[in-house]
Amino acid sequence: MTRLSVEMLAADAPPPITSAGHAQLGIAVLVGIAVIVLLITKFKLHAFLALTIGSLALGAVAGAPLDKAIASFTTGLGSTVAGVGVLIALGAVLGKLLADSGGADEIVDTILARAGGRAMPWAMVLIASVIGLPLFFEVGIVLLIPVVLMVAQRGHYSLMRIGVPALAGLSVMHGLIPPHPGPLVAIDAVGADLGVTLALGIVVAVPTVIIAGPVFSKVAARWVDVPAPDRMLPQRTAQEPERRPGFGATLATVLLPVALMLAKALVDIVVDDPANRTQRVFDVVGSPLIALLAAVLVAFFTLGRPAGFTRGRLQQTVEKGLAPIAGILLIVGAGGGFKQTLIDSGVGRMILEISEDWSVPALLLAWLIAVAIRLATGSATVATVSAAGLVAPLAADMSTTHAALLVLAVGAGSLFFSHVNDAGFWLVKEYFGLTVGQTVKTWSVMETIISVVAGGLVLLLSLVI
Repeated sequence: MTRLSVEMLAADAPPPITSAGHAQLGIAVLVGIAVIVLLITKFKLHAFLALTIGSLALGAVAGAPLDKAIASFTTGLGSTVAGVGVLIALGAVLGKLLADSGGADEIVDTILARAGGRAMPWAMVLIASVIGLPLFFEVGIVLLIPVVLMVAQRGHYSLMRIGVPALAGLSVMHGLIPPHPGPLVAIDAVGADLGVTLALGIVVAVPTVIIAGPVFSKVAARWVDVPAPDRMLPQRTAQEPERRPGFGATLATVLLPVALMLAKALVDIVVDDPANRTQRVFDVVGSPLIALLAAVLVAFFTLGRPAGFTRGRLQQTVEKGLAPIAGILLIVGAGGGFKQTLIDSGVGRMILEISEDWSVPALLLAWLIAVAIRLATGSATVATVSAAGLVAPLAADMSTTHAALLVLAVGAGSLFFSHVNDAGFWLVKEYFGLTVGQTVKTWSVMETIISVVAGGLVLLLSLVI
């Protein structure tokens, strides 16, 4: 059954750019990653250039024709920028509107007044988990970053003490809880029950996010004690607004895309008919692009108008909000290009073929396969889809609860140790102003804790349920 699932995946997958053997592909992966890390840490080369060179080195060692390697890199860069570039841009504009209007100050002052001291990391993980429930990870990042940075600066907290809980909340939701795309695909592939998976996912997610968030943030803050980077802080202009927008209006504006995406997810579950007009409408208004665009347009009236902004001032705010993100877009895009080069080289398929001979329990096998594909390709979604397809036949004889746990095992494994081949790694690095080493000590370790803790809890649940 395992071999059949591999053949089905291979039939659906695009043709690889090289037919190199497993050993050569493994060496190519190590060389590509080593080149990137060496160029950034030793030679201080810009991450965009290092990722580009590392992708070409990977293709060359894997035996791919140079034109095919270039095509894979540019395709991955283009699809990544197309997928998250507009979202980052809209999030930057919304963040600038929040800053210039005084709305971000209103949220930060309210949070600091209600949840100071030791309660702050817990408040951040709760906010991130609620916001991250219906959102893609990248969307949650761009919505939360202005608040995280300003809370850290104004409250005199270590950035890691505030940022790690927020990242943990977003990441756990992304990997374990439907309606995120990865868990939904795995549920469909395995034939699991969505409601049971959601319920068990919450049982696994709560202790996982506590350990990887507020608890680990204490350690991360000691390892990497950095302030909020000035270049990424929402900078207020010299023209202070005469008055601030209210807390309720500001919070409603920030949560508008969350509400739209959550509504889409609920309609998709309840209606479940692509031809239905209501579902089609919500599929449009609940898409990340439209939801964030709506939030920006609404912010013109809920944030700009109360602050007394003219049309010219609004245009100026939008332009200044877009300026700082050019470098981030290129780096995140290049990270996507490196990931696509890995996938097209056949690395993901190599992991699937090797895993055929692993003789371990089904839930542990699902976690290990997802971990291997995640490490090799850098994509949590690719790891989830591939691993779920491989272990799907194993669910045929499973109970409803164990099929749901199989989905969660795949989701947990897909989050393991994000590093330089993951676009999310570069997103966190640039937004938080960290070095590669600091990002590994904080973000990468946090992701590993999430994966191991969630995987362990899934195995424990399988023994008692």
